[in-house]
Amino acid sequence: MDFNLSEDHKILKDSVADFVKKELAPAAAEIDSMHEIPGSIVKQISELGFLGSYIPEEYGGAGLDYMSYILLIEEISKACASTGVLISAHTSLCCDPVLQFGSEEQKKKYLPVLCSGEKIGCIMLTEPEAGSDVANISTKYEDAGEHFVVNGNKIFITNGGFRGYGILFATMDKQLKHKGLSAFILDLKTDGVEILRNEEKMGIKGSYTTAVNLNNVKIPKENLLGSEGDGFKIAMETLNGGRIGIAAQALGIAEGAFEKAKNYAMERKQFGKPIGSFQAIQFKLADMMTRIEAAKLITYKAAWLKDMKKTNAIESAMSKLYASEAASYVTAEAVQIHGGYGYITEYEVERMMRDAKITEIYEGTNEVQRITIAKMLMK
Repeated sequence: MDFNLSEDHKILKDSVADFVKKELAPAAAEIDSMHEIPGSIVKQISELGFLGSYIPEEYGGAGLDYMSYILLIEEISKACASTGVLISAHTSLCCDPVLQFGSEEQKKKYLPVLCSGEKIGCIMLTEPEAGSDVANISTKYEDAGEHFVVNGNKIFITNGGFRGYGILFATMDKQLKHKGLSAFILDLKTDGVEILRNEEKMGIKGSYTTAVNLNNVKIPKENLLGSEGDGFKIAMETLNGGRIGIAAQALGIAEGAFEKAKNYAMERKQFGKPIGSFQAIQFKLADMMTRIEAAKLITYKAAWLKDMKKTNAIESAMSKLYASEAASYVTAEAVQIHGGYGYITEYEVERMMRDAKITEIYEGTNEVQRITIAKMLMK
């Protein structure tokens, strides 16, 4: 058993960390306050290959392994969770289902423009009454001969505002539940696709999170992903991989907050001593690091299993569950260590605390993760 990263992984990690330090970290506070990731940042992450990390080179990707992708998300999220989720949702929730379930023609048509950043990807799954309950989707599609016609509404669409490509889930008949679901590749600039608003959020404010109305949207037959009725299978497999990406994001947020808390504890003096010399603060730092290391182990294991093409559903759910709750714990303690300053935006840990909370919610709430884990344990 070897817990060391490979030399290639170390080089990648250092390279991404250098970009984060020079370009992303200085912009993170502005991204949060302006509710937008600058086009210059999106252009840079595109040119650096961050949007197609583990996609094979033949489809325009960097051809790296899945662990490289997880390390990338982790490093990015140490400074800016909004940018981390842009990359994660684009890669795990749009590129991956095309790679896993798309025809050769679909891979060659869509993956190169996604990997280059010409188009930013999203998943169009959640509805007002269908989030965790995927089988309850109401958005309906009909076969109109040469194309499908789709009507419905989607909410909480991460990256939707970029109007790139979306993996859309719709049902032929809601009464069929999961058996009626199909998945489609949708160009969000298609007639009838209306972006309703960019949601105002507690955290990850730089991420476009939109509601979308679909009014008689025509989708070419060749844009069907897999076969009709494959939608539920595609959704479950896509979310399974997406959870590891969220775990990596949570891990990065926790690590970024921990570093700021540790540095502050070594610099801030009270009663003539650095507050890090007091056991009350030392105990907090010890607990924070212990949870970070535990989260890292399960997240890396889930990524390794995916690279090895081994079953990873339970590890995926556990990594998302544990890492997200560790991130919320660590960031809250980071604010506490900073005292009153932790509540002020200048010190960044308050932003990290806000950003951490969403990792417990999206890709299925942690209550859903617990149910998923328990069901697999009881088989």
